[in-house]
Amino acid sequence: MSKYDPLWQYFSNTQNALVDLSFDDIKQILGFSIDHSFLNYKKELESYGYKVKKIHLKDKYIEFEKISI
Repeated sequence: MSKYDPLWQYFSNTQNALVDLSFDDIKQILGFSIDHSFLNYKKELESYGYKVKKIHLKDKYIEFEKISI
């Protein structure tokens, strides 16, 4: 079990090809702010059919993209 499971479950319930989530949106889903460890865990998302497309540090949001598995 990963500390990011609530976020990965969010992607289990969406069908959008592209998803943009602000850092605040992610904090609301997880109950805590993402930190540098997110970079180590983001590969887990692929088993839910998505990948991290781009992390926008300046604007504080992350682009996620649906992949075919």
